[in-house]
Amino acid sequence: MREALLLAWLSPYVGTLAVLLANRYSWRVKSAISILSILVSALTSTYAAAEFLSSKEPIHLQYTWVGSLGVTVGVFFDGLSTLMALVVSWLCFLIAVYSYEYMRGEVGETRYWLFFTFFVGSMMLLVLSDNLVSLFVGWEGTGLASYALIGHWFTDEEERMVGDYGRRALGVPMWSEPSHSGLRAIVFTRLGDVGMVVGIATLHTLLGTTLIPAVAQASWASELFARGVLPAFLWLLFLGALAKSAQFPFHEWLVTAMTGPTSVSALIHAATMVKAGVYFALRFAPILVAAYLALEPVGGSAVVQGFLGGLALLGAFTAFMMATMAVVSRELKLVLAFSTASQLGYMFLGVAAGTLAAGAVGGLYAGFSHLMSHAVFKASLFLAAGAVIHAVHSRFIDDMGGLSKDMPLTAAAFLLAALSLAGVPPFAGFWTKDEVIHASIEAGLALPATLAVVTAALTAAYTARVFSRVFLGKAHHEGHEPGVFMVAPYLLLGLASLGLGLAWPYASRGIEEALSHSVGGELSLHTAEAKGAGWVLEATVTLVLVVFAATLYLYAARGVTPYQDVKGTVLEKVHAFLYDRWYLNAVYYRVVVGGFRRASSSASKYVDGLLVDGFYHKALPRLFQGLVFISSRYVESNWDKALHVHLVDAFRGLWASFRRMQTGKAPTYLVYLWVGLAALILALAIAGWLP
Repeated sequence: MREALLLAWLSPYVGTLAVLLANRYSWRVKSAISILSILVSALTSTYAAAEFLSSKEPIHLQYTWVGSLGVTVGVFFDGLSTLMALVVSWLCFLIAVYSYEYMRGEVGETRYWLFFTFFVGSMMLLVLSDNLVSLFVGWEGTGLASYALIGHWFTDEEERMVGDYGRRALGVPMWSEPSHSGLRAIVFTRLGDVGMVVGIATLHTLLGTTLIPAVAQASWASELFARGVLPAFLWLLFLGALAKSAQFPFHEWLVTAMTGPTSVSALIHAATMVKAGVYFALRFAPILVAAYLALEPVGGSAVVQGFLGGLALLGAFTAFMMATMAVVSRELKLVLAFSTASQLGYMFLGVAAGTLAAGAVGGLYAGFSHLMSHAVFKASLFLAAGAVIHAVHSRFIDDMGGLSKDMPLTAAAFLLAALSLAGVPPFAGFWTKDEVIHASIEAGLALPATLAVVTAALTAAYTARVFSRVFLGKAHHEGHEPGVFMVAPYLLLGLASLGLGLAWPYASRGIEEALSHSVGGELSLHTAEAKGAGWVLEATVTLVLVVFAATLYLYAARGVTPYQDVKGTVLEKVHAFLYDRWYLNAVYYRVVVGGFRRASSSASKYVDGLLVDGFYHKALPRLFQGLVFISSRYVESNWDKALHVHLVDAFRGLWASFRRMQTGKAPTYLVYLWVGLAALILALAIAGWLP
């Protein structure tokens, strides 16, 4: 049975091949192959979780892959990977079931299921790897599949775009087509992956292995600190995680990823690709604690502490920034995309602050608990949003409203998940967001904690706004509930958000206990705890409830439309700033893309035009033409005249002289004979050949 645990990530890969071979078969056959292969992965992960939780011992199955590099392939179920595998596999299964109805009749059905299943296999390989190389293989697999899935509708019809078609900021288009969005995703994430590759290669150079338990020994930290490169190494190593999880300044790819099918949005935003970066941070949280402890004797622990503080601030800022964008967005899926990036910031804040406040288990618990609750409620929100967009045939919330009458199950699921997102007690999001803010305060991170509290209020505002604009108020279109294959997954996940929240006071201890059996989970930092978290948390909950209720009242009861009411005022500029995503997208295209374009143009003009083309195609040919002319005029012509004129004339004169010597008279020839003989004797005498 231990060998069968390989099916946790191998089964979706086999399903990918089977989908490709079933290209000529029906949608039902290909859907069944993909869904069943993911179900096998989920059941295998569940069996492994039962084995692990009963023994509390990691399950490690490995086979040599690249012996010269010490790279293995297999499965590694410890506390973190076991819980993560459960979340990923079961959520992917529910999204696959949803896809059966949602994507039926769409073009590219084989392509969709092939990359969908390949995506799941890659994510499971990433989660269950025991070494950084096979983890990176799964990492890149998710990136490749996401490129294809985000750009699934690569014909780029306007209804498939994200953003207001025709709107520009600083002269830069603020809409994105599916093909362009897929390209943005792979470029943004690959930029970060370069740093990650450098980090992994550095670890292998120092340790001779990339096995995660070996890296946790932290012997590398002292050597890098002694060389003065530890801070740069840490940021390079985490660069791929920051890009994958859309942290500032890499967040823009996630926003435009909404061009893919809604099921893909749920797949990427809920449990898989964007959570890979958070999972990497969770995996390295105990390793950073080990590095901290190893560096304490040599005075280098401040480097790790400073890195975690910087990571916490970056996460908190990303959470705040993306929440401000969500408050003004008019596209349903775009609001949820901003929300995802914001909640990912909370997760990074939780990992960093929890590690600083309570060691390895603190970071694992604060970061993973919010990852898990977010995976549940955000999958429900995206899948419900897909049903709404499918019903009204518009992605803009201005075209929605009053849909709770026609779509009561969808409205109920969306509300349950929205309350969890807003952090309303007793839903799961309340407990996990509370833990992140609590960890920030306990770690003494004043600015990140403040940003987290403000973001909680903004989250309540945009969540209540989008629910009221879509399901309450005046109806603009008639809606209808989709079939059971679509309704069941997001309704189940919405109920799970409530059920998980109700069970949290009892289940949280078990989750924390399981996470303590991760690699390095027993380590803790020796940091002083800040006090006074209690009243801050109470004030935060009160603020969230007030903001949520007030927003519902203003939008549902009063029917306010702020972005229309602020026209002609200074707030219109503020609205445009937030609506155009802080102009960061425009700045990227103006500065980065435009800068490289101008640099390329200058290089083409001055390097290629002047140096390459001017030298090789103009100057060099003219030089050789000049040399040929000089050679022809002064060398070749003289040689030609000497060989073909003077030499010929000389021989002609010589032969004429010889001809005149032929007189036909015997006395003349005798004279020639005696003269020749005398000349011969003289020459021999001069040469010394005569005695």
